[in-house]
Amino acid sequence: MPILNQLRAAPNLLTLLRLFIIPALVLSILDGNFAWACVLFALAGISDALDGLLARWLRQQTELGLILDPIADKLLLSTLFIVLTHINLVPRYVTVMVFSRDLGLVVIGTLLYTTTSLHKFPPSLFGKLNTCIQILALALVLIGQLGGGGTLQEVTVWVLRLTAFCALGSGFEYLVRVVRRLDSETAAQS
Repeated sequence: MPILNQLRAAPNLLTLLRLFIIPALVLSILDGNFAWACVLFALAGISDALDGLLARWLRQQTELGLILDPIADKLLLSTLFIVLTHINLVPRYVTVMVFSRDLGLVVIGTLLYTTTSLHKFPPSLFGKLNTCIQILALALVLIGQLGGGGTLQEVTVWVLRLTAFCALGSGFEYLVRVVRRLDSETAAQS
């Protein structure tokens, strides 16, 4: 299917919407408008859930969508971690772990795609859990700026620590999966 037709698919339009939300979300945070930032973050989450459902329901799964959706997700989450760290709402070590993991996945994925026959690498359960914890951490940080007591702040601190731990663990798990697949590919070629 030509790229323009793929762009017109409803799920891909929702993914593009998520990409267009990112600059508005960043500006809202930098301007201190956390109520609007929460609305935009929720809208991005809804668009993410809907694009997958629509792709299956309307049978509009496209090659572009398979590439664009995870890029939009990673760009949204990584950007938010960087911006929230910049304004001292997320500790640097959390953002370094999250960003390093994501960058490592992109680099390893690109290398595998260009140098091996391993072109598909579906996310693991741990990788999906890692993403859910990142989303929860960001939501808690944003909601915490609207007000909230000490309990919310304490929970947020623990979830941010868990985010860093899961990013590290998920990155390591991904590396182990890559090595195993490379080993099995090498054994199959022998």
